[in-house]
Parts: sequence; C-alpha cells; structure tokens
Amino acid sequence: MPQNEMPLGTVLVADDDEEIRKPMEYVLRLQGYRVLTADDGVQALSVLEEQPVDVALLDASMPRESGFSVCRAVKSRSATRLVPIVLMAGSGGGTDIRIRGVEAGADDFLNKPVRKEELLARVKSLVRLKRMGDELETAESVLFNLASSIEARDPYTAGHCQRVARYAADLGEQLGLSDELCMALRRGGLVHDIGKVVVPDQVLLKRGPLNAEERRLVESHAATGEQLCAPLKSFRSVLPMIRSHHERLDGSGYPDHLSGDQIPLGARILQIVDVYDALTSDRPYRLALTPEQALATLREEAARGWWDKRLVGELESLLRSAPDVSISELAS
Repeated sequence: MPQNEMPLGTVLVADDDEEIRKPMEYVLRLQGYRVLTADDGVQALSVLEEQPVDVALLDASMPRESGFSVCRAVKSRSATRLVPIVLMAGSGGGTDIRIRGVEAGADDFLNKPVRKEELLARVKSLVRLKRMGDELETAESVLFNLASSIEARDPYTAGHCQRVARYAADLGEQLGLSDELCMALRRGGLVHDIGKVVVPDQVLLKRGPLNAEERRLVESHAATGEQLCAPLKSFRSVLPMIRSHHERLDGSGYPDHLSGDQIPLGARILQIVDVYDALTSDRPYRLALTPEQALATLREEAARGWWDKRLVGELESLLRSAPDVSISELAS
C-alpha cells in the first residue's frame, strides 16, 4: 500500500502459529489493510485495549489467554464491545467451537487453514460493520452532548438528565425488565428533554407563570425530542418514552392526551423519576423537597389519577434500600 493512502482498516491477527499468522498478515497488507499481530491472548488483549482495531482475528486456542477469554473480555468493555471478533480454529473443533464462540460473543468464525478469498470477504464485511457502528455511536454522542448543553442553559437543572437516566434504569432493573429496555430507559433519561432546544431562553428560564403561547412552546418539546431522535434506529424503543413522558394516566397530559395503559411502560417509569428528581431539586420558585415530602406528593398525585401507583410504590421501595439518602445524592 502506498504510504500516502489511508488503510482500508486496522486488523489484528492473533495466533501463536507463525505459519498461520504470517501469510494472513501478508495477504491483508497486500490488500491495503493495516495489520497488527500478537502471538498469544495476553498480547492480543493488550493491543485491543491500547489501539483502535476494526476487526480482530483470534486463534481460539492461543496460549496464556484463549481466543474465547479474549473475546469475552473485549465484549464486556464499553470501549471495545463493537470490535468484530472472528474466532479461528481447526476444522476438527466443529459445533463445540462455534457454541463456545457464540457464548463468548464472537461475531464470526473461520476454519484453519484459512482460505484467502474467505479471509478477505469476511474482513471486508466486518470492517464495514464496524464503521457503521462507529457512525451510530458518534450520532448518539452528538444527541447526548446536545441534551447536556440544553440542560446547562438552566443552572437549576444541572445533572437532572443523568440522575433521571440512572434511576429510570435502576427502577427498570428492580421491575425485572430486560437489559435492552433498561438500556433504553437510561438513554431516554439522558435525552428526554432534548426537544427543549426549540424553547427560547426567555421562556425556558422564566420565573413567573407562562402565558398560553409560552406554555405551547414548552409542551412542544416532547414531540420535538421524538423527531430529533427518530433517525437513529438504535433509539426506536426510546422514542415512545421521549414523546410520552409528560402524559398522565387520567389523560390530562401532553402531547397526545393518552390515558391509562395507552402510555408506554417506559414513559411511565421515566415520568415518575423525572417528577421525583424535579421535586427534590431547588427551583427558582421553591426550595427542594425532602425525599419523604417528594414521595408524599407523588402518592397524592397518583391518587389524583396522574401517575402509576404501582410504580410510585416501586420507586419508594428503591429509595428505601438506601435510607436517609436522596435520589440526587445517590446519583452523584
């Protein structure tokens, strides 16, 4: 590859057998890839932790750390979990190797000796997959940063989204919801107010009561937030939470005046934690309530038909597990 050309991608080849490793390195370099090598699992893990890698080709039975254990470690860390892992093994391993590989989180498999055509086809496909994942993470980061910048406009809401995200996910776990839904709750908490980007500062920071037009602007943020996040496929399960977190069970909320079970469970969880954190935080027009006062207010509003009584009770149970500590203190 000419020195002035960008590599097609960075590939790690990890195998203790030099007669396997060297030919693969040569073929990949010839095609325009940057190739890193390791001859055991510990070296492979070190490379993956220290350098950006687009695809890792790991011998399943390397010394010190096997390809399976390296794969598990890579997939368990947020910084490397999107790196595609290909496990390589002799054809004699059969189904057992593939089952163990799937359990470890491997993305693909190659039989040794590796055929050139198959090697290049797999690497090309997985590099493309990695780039798509990187673009998705970048888009998500932009949304999270935008949400943080909106929150920073109002000093009274500092840390609000992070706290809501933390406790929405914790409440989801307490309810026994799936990992995917708990992750969606965390994301929803971080971006639930992102639609406030369309609300002018003089309205957002107004200390007195809002007039009808100002209230319309503020209430538009739920639908606007949904629209901003809609292009991301990874946010599909988050969108109903963003749009409906200001609905009320009696139908008096916004933007769609949903009632009862029409309000998605994720939105009902998010609204409970959102209201609790607002009540236990200082505002220009009042001081923060104590956790007990905030819970009492939530119970009263649930009796009025606004919130899900069961979820209020679950939140109280969650808070009771850390007595005398407010949700704000727990989240810090």
